[in-house]
Amino acid sequence: MAKAKPRVKVPKSASAGEVITIKTLISHKMESGQRKDKAGKVIPRKIINKFTCEFNGTKVFECDIDPAISANPYLEFTAKVAEAGEFKFTWVDDDGSVYETSKKIEVK
Repeated sequence: MAKAKPRVKVPKSASAGEVITIKTLISHKMESGQRKDKAGKVIPRKIINKFTCEFNGTKVFECDIDPAISANPYLEFTAKVAEAGEFKFTWVDDDGSVYETSKKIEVK
């Protein structure tokens, strides 16, 4: 299977105290754990089960993701930025895989 590919959209700059919208999408082949392969064996569940966003080391958004989520989960949320810094995005898979990416933002 191809490795999951995280994508995020964060404004390049914002004013101090501005509330910005952050959009995330991770290309990931999800498996519910309810299907069977050609041999009749259950295919193990493989979903992104946790997402976290930190700004300059402080958690600003976190969610647990349940089996009903679709493949390629999309999340959109807002955050207030007071200073320039870096957002760090982390997705955790059932098999223990961790996918990370980050984006910087300038404050005017």
